[in-house]
Amino acid sequence: VGCDRSKNLVDICGEKHFQAFVCDALSVPIRSGSCDACISIAVIHHFSTAERRLATVRELARLLRPGGMALIYVWAMEQEYKNQKSKYLKEKNGSKNKEKEMNTGTARRPLSDQRPDNSSQDSAWSDQLLNDLKDENYGAKPVADFRLPVHTNRTSFHSQDLLVPWHLKGGTKKKEESVDTMLVPCGSKESKELSPVFHRYYHVFCEGELESVCRSLDCVRVQKSYYDQGNWCVILEKL
Repeated sequence: VGCDRSKNLVDICGEKHFQAFVCDALSVPIRSGSCDACISIAVIHHFSTAERRLATVRELARLLRPGGMALIYVWAMEQEYKNQKSKYLKEKNGSKNKEKEMNTGTARRPLSDQRPDNSSQDSAWSDQLLNDLKDENYGAKPVADFRLPVHTNRTSFHSQDLLVPWHLKGGTKKKEESVDTMLVPCGSKESKELSPVFHRYYHVFCEGELESVCRSLDCVRVQKSYYDQGNWCVILEKL
């Protein structure tokens, strides 16, 4: 049985005759202790606080029967590990010059500059908020820049909390397909012809962070922790 926050993705599962329903990872409407195994792939890194990330792991544990197992994957801060680049960094490197730029050029750029050219107007709202706060005379101290950095696709991460640009895919889809399910990462061939740009929040995990979150729960035991193609992964057992 599958579940997802997106109704459109769940509808696709239904069309393929899979069992799936819409729910929130913080509150899954399944009886406690009723699952032999749970899989959480690329979910927990979208929660913006440590408390919510822990609560999501606790909810996974609640679903498991004693002896049940859970597999968790989250995006890793370390996209180059043991001198090997992840598939994410390797993909769509059109030339050696581009690869050189990824390895050297982006590291020297300030975070505020690490965003696709076509996404600058999409962050205009945060610029306006910043200006509004400055105009309100909130004391003598300057207002801090609270904006999250916008990630440049296919490059290493320079912040754990960031926004990843996604383009809404349109024009090439069939009429019966739902528009808001068709998302492609910024920088892909399709993205050059598509708009608008959406910024999706990610918290990328440092080495040992996911394992530490899991070990803080008394009801589970970490069976295995490993790195897999730009992801940190943990296998849990319910006690």
